[in-house]
Amino acid sequence: MLRFLTAGESHGPALVTVVEGLPAGLEVDPAALAADLARRRRGHGRGRRMAVERDELEIVGGVRFGRTLGGPVAVVVHNREWPRWQAVMAPDPEARGAPALTAPRPGHADLAGMLKYDTHDAREVFERASARETAARTVAGHLAGRLLSTVGVTVLGHVVAIGGVAASAPRPNPEDRRRIDRSRVRSADAGAAAAMVGEIDRARRARDTVGGVLEVLAYGVPAGVGSHVHWDRRLDGALAGAVMSIPGIKGVEVGEGFGLAGLRGSAAHDGISYAAGAFRRDGNRAGGIEGGMSNGEVICLRAAMKPPSSLGLPTGSVDVVGKGAAPALRQRSDTCAVPAAAVVAEHMVAWVLAVEMTRQFGGDTVGDFTAAVEAYRRRLAGF
Repeated sequence: MLRFLTAGESHGPALVTVVEGLPAGLEVDPAALAADLARRRRGHGRGRRMAVERDELEIVGGVRFGRTLGGPVAVVVHNREWPRWQAVMAPDPEARGAPALTAPRPGHADLAGMLKYDTHDAREVFERASARETAARTVAGHLAGRLLSTVGVTVLGHVVAIGGVAASAPRPNPEDRRRIDRSRVRSADAGAAAAMVGEIDRARRARDTVGGVLEVLAYGVPAGVGSHVHWDRRLDGALAGAVMSIPGIKGVEVGEGFGLAGLRGSAAHDGISYAAGAFRRDGNRAGGIEGGMSNGEVICLRAAMKPPSSLGLPTGSVDVVGKGAAPALRQRSDTCAVPAAAVVAEHMVAWVLAVEMTRQFGGDTVGDFTAAVEAYRRRLAGF
């Protein structure tokens, strides 16, 4: 079964991703991986850090001549700013290059982490809690996406709302990826995109931040991926948990999700018909998942992202040493991170789908995996 770990801090030497369970023979293109990392860095409203970083990557294990070997794949993403932060983040026990940061920021992991790990320095929490860690996740999601592509599964993330501006264009298709990548806010609706840029600019001028809603679509997933048998095998639960784990995400819905709660059952479900040798649905309110399993329709998830918590405006806090009121510490931050989060969510969805499909179809080589999926699809076609 696939699994991955990440390590590293926001201003440490590097981030590290180790992916275990990839079948042998999967093509790995460093240039394509670098391009995916660049997609995560882009988006109107990103902070100055993204203008500095280049996510210089180094594959240090598990790949030979552009193909996986079957063992763990290890990738290092170097932090370009490390030389400036060596005195602050040095692992050497004798190094003491920065005073403790004792005024935690509201909305961050700072205070809860300081209490949990018994530290009076917020840096020892937020360096790991930083969304910079999602660069390492993008590595894992990219490799998962490469595996899914061998069986015709495509995952696409895009933005549907920023602040009070919502897109109204139809849901995009895989062919729209390049157009969405060119959008400053990853929106398929060009008209709404311009208004979204304005929303971000107004928040920046006010030294404030803005959140929004992103959507992830997965095309080509055969029916039956996931399971109704055990709670931790349900596909919707796994996908929601993976997307919710992205920093700043506060809500996830599958299909029409919260909207279904206000409908009668007679209007909430997707009717089934059979024509031309295939089962069909009269809609996709369920978001491509029923009973914890994919149902053959496009899988659709939406996620709500709160505004970034690091503001240009002063925010109230408490000094954890003196216990008196103090302004929260201020760090560089994004005005809006929704476009970047859409890319990260795309990779987290790809990861979960790859996990569940390798669990179901197995295979120590890519050929074994693709043959098993093809045989399954033939069985479904003859049902």
